[in-house]
Amino acid sequence: MGETMFSSTYQPDPQSARDVLAFVLTPVDAFASDPEELEAVTILLDAAKTEAIERWQSLLSQAQRN
Repeated sequence: MGETMFSSTYQPDPQSARDVLAFVLTPVDAFASDPEELEAVTILLDAAKTEAIERWQSLLSQAQRN
């Protein structure tokens, strides 16, 4: 199993544009500063940020339909 690189009890609200935007705009170096880790963290965060945006858009679309 992989090594935990970052852990937090904070859970952003995927329906909150502010929470999603704050996460998406957070620079990678807030999560890692070691040059060897930056590339791996960047890859993970890019995927997580993309998923956060897609999830927010999906929830927004559902809310607008209802």
